[in-house]
Amino acid sequence: MFENLTDKLQAVFRRLGKRGILREADVDEVLREIRLALLEADVHYKVVKDFVSRVRERAVGVEITKSLSPAQQVVKIVHEELVETLGEPGRLELKGPAPYVIMLVGLQGSGKTTTVAKLSRYLKRGSHLPLMVASDTYRPAAIMQLEVLGRQLELPVHSEGQHVSPPRICANGVLEARRRGYDVVVLDTAGRLQIDQEMMAELEAVKRAVKPVETLLVADAMTGQEAVNVAAGFHQRVGLTGLILTKVDGDARGGAAISMRAVTGVPIKFLGTGEKTDALEVFHPDRLASRILGMGDVLTLIERAEAALDQEQAERLERKLREASFDLEDFLEQLQQVRQMGPLSQILGMVPGMGRLAQDISPDVTDRQFKHIEAIVLSMTPEERRNPRILNASRKKRIARGSGTTVQEVNALLKQFRQMQRMMKQLGKGKGGMRGLMRVLG
Repeated sequence: MFENLTDKLQAVFRRLGKRGILREADVDEVLREIRLALLEADVHYKVVKDFVSRVRERAVGVEITKSLSPAQQVVKIVHEELVETLGEPGRLELKGPAPYVIMLVGLQGSGKTTTVAKLSRYLKRGSHLPLMVASDTYRPAAIMQLEVLGRQLELPVHSEGQHVSPPRICANGVLEARRRGYDVVVLDTAGRLQIDQEMMAELEAVKRAVKPVETLLVADAMTGQEAVNVAAGFHQRVGLTGLILTKVDGDARGGAAISMRAVTGVPIKFLGTGEKTDALEVFHPDRLASRILGMGDVLTLIERAEAALDQEQAERLERKLREASFDLEDFLEQLQQVRQMGPLSQILGMVPGMGRLAQDISPDVTDRQFKHIEAIVLSMTPEERRNPRILNASRKKRIARGSGTTVQEVNALLKQFRQMQRMMKQLGKGKGGMRGLMRVLG
């Protein structure tokens, strides 16, 4: 989402890196370019004005550290002020007697129903017992969609069809949660294509009926500056306690994320990073600021790896490395685990210094390549996967036919695997094996 802004800011810092000392004229020149970059990224002009003013005050003041280069000094200040603008880390305020009611509001098309499921899955993983309530009676597909997601995630859904009023459905949902021992209720409320009086009146009635501890706006980050106006409108009528930005994996200019918290004073709590139900990240302003400045996001990458990678499989892989017995079945297993962490371009974007490479990789292309590799390996017999040396010309032709690929693609994969196998053998001989490598990387 922040590709253009990141590119522009990095270009500014690269030019600044050539300066020996930091003069006031240099600061002003840099700030003019930062101002333009932020405005082009669709950041609200008042937010830009305040942000640039704070950076200038610090950059030409006494906070300059002589041990840092001019570029490092400005990057440090810009990073800290971005964190300040983005606000505090996202956390849900679940206080008082259970069940805690979380009310999600937003316009149609913002991804509200899917976000209800994502948030409920997140709560379930955090040892809560959530109940989802389908109260969007204006869009029949919304009720059906939530029920399907509930079955997929093995989460309960309370619904009463289209002919009961939303405030009554929500109130009944809370009563059911209390009766059945669920400690969190997540409400999917109705949206419109734009804010109107009828929708706001209904949301106010729902809020009076269930008294939610959290009222979260689900906002589409790709709508740009309009998302800021939508947030202000909802906050004025229903009193928001937080924001969930969806579609932050899209190609929006990203200014909404920087503007919304500053304009509304309401914290961003979560980021929706994809369409799958596990694509919801807790908002960390320092991590997002690092991504915007092209500094990567190692902590989020580690969290994704811990969630996706199986500990037993990792230990089994380490043993195979030590014994130099890494085969194509292990290769396939590792590939499938990496895919669970998200698109490769997203993963690379979190690695410091790899942002430019990540921009050059199309998620569609890498996903297609992963599927080809998976199809080739699955078209082999167990014996062939364990011992690829037996793959002669006729076997390769059979594998190519079975996987819908060519013999050349099969050969290319085998060549890459042999290179990886040699590297793994070297790694297995090294001090401490995989753990030793991770310590070095850490």
